[in-house]
Amino acid sequence: MTVMEQRGAYRPSPPPAWQPRTDPAPLLPDAQPYRVLGTEAAAQADPGLLRRLYAELVRGRRYNAQATALTKQGRLAVYPSSTGQEACEVAAALALKDRDWLFPSYRDTLAAVARGLDPVQALTLLRGDWHTGYDPHEHRVAPLCTPLATQLPHAVGLAHAARLKGDDVVALALVGDGGTSEGDFHEALNFAAVWQAPVVFLVQNNGFAISVPLAKQTAAPSLAHKAVGYGMPGRLVDGNDAAAVHEVLSDAVRHARAGGGPTLVEAITYRVDAHTNADDATRYRGDAEVQAWREHDPILLLEHELTERGLLDEAGKQAARDAAETMAADLRERMNQDPVLDPMDLFDHVYAEPTPQLREQRAQLQAEIDAEGTH
Repeated sequence: MTVMEQRGAYRPSPPPAWQPRTDPAPLLPDAQPYRVLGTEAAAQADPGLLRRLYAELVRGRRYNAQATALTKQGRLAVYPSSTGQEACEVAAALALKDRDWLFPSYRDTLAAVARGLDPVQALTLLRGDWHTGYDPHEHRVAPLCTPLATQLPHAVGLAHAARLKGDDVVALALVGDGGTSEGDFHEALNFAAVWQAPVVFLVQNNGFAISVPLAKQTAAPSLAHKAVGYGMPGRLVDGNDAAAVHEVLSDAVRHARAGGGPTLVEAITYRVDAHTNADDATRYRGDAEVQAWREHDPILLLEHELTERGLLDEAGKQAARDAAETMAADLRERMNQDPVLDPMDLFDHVYAEPTPQLREQRAQLQAEIDAEGTH
């Protein structure tokens, strides 16, 4: 008789009862993008905030147009326009406190300007000048990030470190729909959720990763649904509705600051201009598609709401345009001035304390410059 026969037939026991660690239902985004303008919720919106959003949108549109013109004049090497996406850019900047941090991508110069950065400094990197062009710590704006999505893990790291130190800081990281196809995006979301880091991710879904439409990048119901797989809330919002984007981001920032952890926000918007001045968008999309989105323009949407509520008249519109034109004229004048370049800048800000090799190289270059000067 075998041991099994002695003990009786083996009967596998059922597995222990399994329950998901988190109920996924509260994390799921709405079926449709959240809107404020043109709905009953608009009546509850702060008139002062709406006016400020409008002024910033008008200024942002003029900023985009002026920066694009500067590329044609050779004053900028490249410019990735955010025309059509201004509501996302402005709302992201205004949803943060002064102590918070903004982590922009290369397309988010307008967000940095709306946060208070000098427009010329915001464009310094894009004109091929040295370093970032501004002090990130002073402005709480991380360097404009050209590699896709690499700023997201940085935002998570800063937010997690701030929480460990007891600092009341939230990081807001901007990324495009193309950036969600990068490994950095997924790693950042995973770490943020595991650590419950006070960080907000804003995906500006503008329809294309250069020429690649979203349908060729993901089969997910929405990019906001990706949040559930990492254990954080996903929000879906109309990215051309400035009031809605500001409300959703402000809620997410408050949630993160209160210890609730990260949120992924997907804003449905559209890149009206080409990817950059070096791109020919007519090769992969038609005029009818662009025109349809022009009719859902963020400035027109907010202007209509303000006018209907008696909060904006022709004088107010003209004042916003005049202020935007003043900004553009100042930007144009200062960008037309050639920067003063010092070769010694090559060695600044590489290390906190220059290495012996850097000191040697600096001395060698200085000697060569001095020798040229004597001739």
